[in-house]
Order: sequence, then structure tokens, then C-alpha cells
Amino acid sequence: MAEMNRLQYEMEYTEGISQRMRVPEKLKVAPQNADLEKGVPEGFPNASVTMQVPERIVVAGPLGGEAEERTFHERKRHAAERPTGPERLHSSTRRAYQQVLDVLDENRRYGLTNFDSTLEGTPDDMTVVDAASLRRQIIKLNRRLQLLEEENKERAKREMIMSEQPNWDYHAEIQAFSHRLQEDFSLELLKTAFVNRCYLESEAERRRQLGVDEDAVALSLQDNTGLAERGLRFARAYLRERFESAYPDLPAQGVGAIVNFLTGQERVSFVARNLSLQDLALCRDFPAPPQVLRRTFLAVIGALLESSGAERTGIFVRDFLIPQLIGKDLFEIWEVVNPMGLLVEELTKRNISAPEPRITRQLGVSTVLPVYFVGLYCDKKLLAEGPGETLLAAEEEAARVALRKLYGYTENRRPWDYSKPKQGLAAQKAISSS
Repeated sequence: MAEMNRLQYEMEYTEGISQRMRVPEKLKVAPQNADLEKGVPEGFPNASVTMQVPERIVVAGPLGGEAEERTFHERKRHAAERPTGPERLHSSTRRAYQQVLDVLDENRRYGLTNFDSTLEGTPDDMTVVDAASLRRQIIKLNRRLQLLEEENKERAKREMIMSEQPNWDYHAEIQAFSHRLQEDFSLELLKTAFVNRCYLESEAERRRQLGVDEDAVALSLQDNTGLAERGLRFARAYLRERFESAYPDLPAQGVGAIVNFLTGQERVSFVARNLSLQDLALCRDFPAPPQVLRRTFLAVIGALLESSGAERTGIFVRDFLIPQLIGKDLFEIWEVVNPMGLLVEELTKRNISAPEPRITRQLGVSTVLPVYFVGLYCDKKLLAEGPGETLLAAEEEAARVALRKLYGYTENRRPWDYSKPKQGLAAQKAISSS
């Protein structure tokens, strides 16, 4: 700690002197005088030589008592404004680290050349010594930064684990989760949905390390593997059925790509994280990794399927997964290597002649950033038009535009119809009441 305080004092002292000093554009050691020049011993620089002053002078050593005392009072006056504790140490260490890098960069560019240094050694020797000293300081600061970052990670981990907070009631939190979603879960199934296999393995290992007999004190918990598999099968089947009915012209590869996107790790873990499943999921690691969040969310779908039936589970999947398509283009989800070849196949199925590409517009052809617009014509009618930096790119984009039109998955398509399931429920209620 004393070493850090001393280093911080030297860095701030050096920074203050370096920023406040004002230097002229040129300096002369002495006026030109032939007699004076004759008295200079051989090997010393010419006393009347005009020196070019660098843009910035970095003071590496102590100055007079007046400057030191003034700097000390300024530091004392601003001490109350600085943060305290680990935050102050972290920020000051980073600031000192950056200052050392700045000083090293200045030494490399300009060097510390002055008249006094020539009496003790050459400028190259001084630069080497300063660089070596700064490297040692950088190594020390790097180690300190690594320790601080590790401490911050551990502190954040301790602060974020909700189950370790006082007055934590897991059963009440499970009930609150069910009410927040406005779904009728079986609490036992919902609790099972949050138990991951890695948690059971870590608990069994911890008991073995503590010497607890597994037969005497059995861990009566079941993992969520079965619920997750049932939830994944239902979600994929439901989404495939809905997209096939909503986009009947979309081929099976396109529907499969959309279903894989919505049930993939990235999208499902994003939804699970926004539902705060990481606070309830029982797993070995914290924060819960994406694959654990995905499995937990799918297990929640499986628990809802066994608790409330397929209709309520379908609405749950629709409300949380299908909105993830907002702002997503079809060919961002479905990667088509040869869009022109796919377009020719689709047009052949519809007994339409092959498209003919034609340049409709172009701009900046002789520059480094040209733009071409290629139109696709079928039977002398414009089918689609697309831009691109090259003719090939513009032709492929025009083919993608034509495919979006054929599949009915354009940017200005109608929003997803969320009213059909509600109308079906209303019709069932009306029939049952009558």
C-alpha cells in the first residue's frame, strides 16, 4: 500500500509539473562568443548551439522545496474530492498505469536530452535506464490491476447471487414467478424445471468431500432433463405448424431455419435472462451459462405443458419466442448460398420463365465506392430490383428481394396475428355457456 501511495504521488506530481510548465519555442544556452567557445573542453556540446525544444517536458525527478510544498498543499486540498476504498484504488491505479504509458511513449519519441545529462552519460544511456525503470513499474501495475479485477469479479459474484441474500425464500420466489407469468403451474413440476443436472453433480461431489454418507442423507431432487426434452419437442412442433400456416409458400428449409433460430441457444437464453431465470435456476456455475438458461426455459415449457395443457403452452411459446423475429430479415436467419439458383427453382415450380438481370441504375462507377442497381425481368415485367457494390452483389440482392415476394416474407408484411387463439377461447366459452 505504501508503494502504491508513493507511486501515485510521483505520478500526480510529475503530471502536474508537466501540464503547468510553459516553454519557449527555442532555447539558447549562451550568446555566441568566440572566447567562450574556445574555453569549452573537447567533447562537450557547443554552448552557443540553438536547441529545438520538444512539445512537452516531462519532469522525472524532484524540484525545489517551494514547488514540492505547493504540490503537497494542492494534493491535500483535493484529497476530499476523491473516492475512497477499493474504487479509489482501482481508478488511481488505472490512471497511474496510463500515465506511465504516456511517459514511456514520450521518452521513445523525444528522449530526455538536456545539458545536465551530458555530464553524467549519453542521452541514449539515460533513455535505456528510464525505459527499464518504467517497464518494471508497468509490470507491477499490471499485477495490481489483475488482482483488482479478480477482486471486483468475486465481489460482483457475491453481490449478485440472490439465493445467498438474507431472508431468501425459494418456495415463495417460485410461487411469485408463476404469478408473474400469470400461468397455472404445478409447483413441484416448476421446482423440478429449475434443477439442472450440473447442480446435482456438484452437490454430490461436495457431500463426498465432506464425508457425508449418500445413502444416509439422499439428495431427493430430480433434474430437468426430461421436462426440457418435452418442452423442446413441443416448442419446435408448435412453431413449425404456425409458420407453415402463416407462410404456406415458404419451403421447409426456410421454416426449419426459423424454428432453429427461435429455439437456439442465443434467443432462448436471451428470453430466459429477461425473465430472471438465472436467479431461480439451480446450477453449478454462477452466473448461469447460456446453455443452462436455455435448458431451464425449455423445462419451464415442459412443466407448463404438463400443468396446463397444450393450448396455454402454445400461447406461452407464441408470446415469448415469436416476437424475437422483430427486426430480423429472412436471409439473416436462413443462409442461402445461391439465391439466384433458388429463385430459378421457385419460378420453374410456378411455370414462370427464368429471370433476366438488367442494370437499371448505376452511380460512381469510376470511384472506389460504386453502386449498381440490377433489375430482374420475367416476361418483360420487372420482378425485383436490388442494389450492390458490384454487379454480382446487386444481382444476388435482387434475387433475395424476389424470393421475399414469392414467400410473402417481405419487410412490409402484415404483423403476426395474436388474436386467433383468443377468439378460439372466446368461441369455446360461448358454446359451453349456451
